[in-house]
Amino acid sequence: MRGRAAAGALGVLLLLVQGCAVQEVKPWERDLLAERRMQLEPSALDAFLDLHIYISKEAASGGYGVGGGGCGCN
Repeated sequence: MRGRAAAGALGVLLLLVQGCAVQEVKPWERDLLAERRMQLEPSALDAFLDLHIYISKEAASGGYGVGGGGCGCN
């Protein structure tokens, strides 16, 4: 019974160690990661509009150079 528990613990340990593998980006894969569609903000216009809506709804000023109320009329 003790040997089975040790073998089971060793098996679980080996499975956990497998999860620590480091995935390295190969030089020939970097061009795919540099494409515009892979960026966090793919569209500058969408990012601008999202920021404008956020600022209008928050009714706060500062940090983005826009002041005004939460009515959306700034």
